[in-house]
Amino acid sequence: MAKEELIEMQGKVDEVLPDARYRVTLDNGHQLIAYTGGKMRKFRIRILAGDLVTLEMSPYDLNKGRVTFRHIENRTRTTPPARRRH
Repeated sequence: MAKEELIEMQGKVDEVLPDARYRVTLDNGHQLIAYTGGKMRKFRIRILAGDLVTLEMSPYDLNKGRVTFRHIENRTRTTPPARRRH
């Protein structure tokens, strides 16, 4: 499938499901199941319930999507600071 055929939308993560999947509600109220995109999985970008995300969907199946970007809001840091190396 060509990349220009994908639909890009924004939504909010309602629930974190097993196997790096998420239940997302789009801005228009539609709910779908989304999975983490390859680069987000590679760089271990965490997505939590309540995060705003951008996702891509195929026009042929509007019940599945791929999370491509997590929008960062002013949120407290969840990971400890990096250790200094000597």
